[in-house]
Amino acid sequence: MDLSLRNKKVFVSGSSKGIGICVARKFIEEGADVVINSRNTDELTAAATSLGNCNSIAGDLSNPADALATITKAADILGGIDIIVCNVGSGSSVPPGQETYNEWRRVFDVNFFSATNLIEASRAFLGESQGSIVCISSICGNETIPGAPVTYSVAKSALNTYVKSISLPLAVEGIRINAVAPGNISFEGSVWSKKMAQDPESVNAMLENNVPLGAFGSPDDVANLVVWLASDVAKFVTGTIVTTDGGQTRS
Repeated sequence: MDLSLRNKKVFVSGSSKGIGICVARKFIEEGADVVINSRNTDELTAAATSLGNCNSIAGDLSNPADALATITKAADILGGIDIIVCNVGSGSSVPPGQETYNEWRRVFDVNFFSATNLIEASRAFLGESQGSIVCISSICGNETIPGAPVTYSVAKSALNTYVKSISLPLAVEGIRINAVAPGNISFEGSVWSKKMAQDPESVNAMLENNVPLGAFGSPDDVANLVVWLASDVAKFVTGTIVTTDGGQTRS
């Protein structure tokens, strides 16, 4: 299927590794012009080199001023913005029951405000292009996942509600917004790949007991959904949270 993404102007946040770099690669393969982003300049440089055909901008999107400066620079490089992918996020936090105010703020900055800051900074550019937004959420935002950090789960739940709610005023401006909620995704260097190396028996038991398809997802599974949702092929889809989790959740 031709997704008609050739020459589309795309900004992918948190894209120096993992799901983010895979999303950027998919857009490049579809012929889009891509700018990648990370706070870590060394990782960002390495990612841009591996991808080849893209530009990169370092910036901390949890800071509103930095988000505006970053997306403005991206728009200057690309000649506008058609698509943004909000991929900044981290599931690392304290165990359930050990939350503090400072930890709540840190986790929300990474997993919620990084997206809202970028979207607010991009709104004028996307309104001009009648563009689209895709946020990377998590199944932890859909329902309670035993053992998952409470701070992370609540932040992703907030992101899901934001996507559904902001889709209404954005639609008036001709902008679509959706989210992808991945389940257990494994790739080189991921938390799950490390756990598998340390204790494959318990990881395989988790998959057998909790995931009907009995396997991890890959970054490609997420990226394929992202490029579809971002494209005009999905032009009648907005305010939707699409789950890719091997059947783990029931909500």
